[in-house]
Amino acid sequence: MTGTTGQLGRALRDSLPAGSQWLEPGARLDITDEGLVSATIARLKPDLVINAAAYTAVDKAESDAASAYRVNRDGPASLARAAREVGARLVHVSTDFVFDGGKGRPYLPEDPTAPIGAYGNSKQAGDEAVQQILGQDALIVRTAWVYYPGGANFVRTMLRLMQERPEVRVVADQVGSPTHAGGLAEAIWRLTEAGEGGLHHWTDAGTASWYDFAHAIRDLGMQQRPEAAWARLTPIRTEDYPTPARRPSYSVLDKTSTWAITGVPPHWRDRLADRFALGQYLA
Repeated sequence: MTGTTGQLGRALRDSLPAGSQWLEPGARLDITDEGLVSATIARLKPDLVINAAAYTAVDKAESDAASAYRVNRDGPASLARAAREVGARLVHVSTDFVFDGGKGRPYLPEDPTAPIGAYGNSKQAGDEAVQQILGQDALIVRTAWVYYPGGANFVRTMLRLMQERPEVRVVADQVGSPTHAGGLAEAIWRLTEAGEGGLHHWTDAGTASWYDFAHAIRDLGMQQRPEAAWARLTPIRTEDYPTPARRPSYSVLDKTSTWAITGVPPHWRDRLADRFALGQYLA
């Protein structure tokens, strides 16, 4: 697996199915080094390669698109070619940012893509490269708004800001689906065990704006630490918080076909509450 120190990488390791053997490359695998990728996979001869590595700095990608494309397009292409050489299947994790947000209804896996920024374009290019090289031997899972204890994510950021400031302004007109990486990891293992390939969408159930998500985080934080001073939340529009990169206003994914295989996950509010431990996010 690539990206083992990231949120999803750690969640996948935490939920490794019984009977599976984890093959260690011996050193951190830089997926932008095609020679290293090829040699490592040829040596290990895995049955399954999981690419959980990505360039995810959405705003920075606007001024450093070359780096985003190296990691998000060229890296997956190298992994796909190396996997093909040893007869391995590839799982590649993608994003809701391949859509522009203009549909107004949940996006099906087969819907036309239309990224609106360098990050989304680089991820789309990676998806296309993997599909071209491996076809149905590649499983591409698009997801969104991922969080997990110990990582850099919205939950951790909000908890920190709500402890440091009297007011936190949060965008209320961008809508998606918060996704706990633990549930996503379990879904990926189910899809691989079912022998699935092609494009799939998976997030936790339900939808939210960033403001809705922040409110749920605040409510849980106050329950676990009622004596603390918690910031008030103020909803704002996207235009009130300008960023270098544009973001889709509505990036909800249609997961119907994937849930038929993995089962329907909990609503994002229930998942957040069930696995919420304040100390893990503030550590």
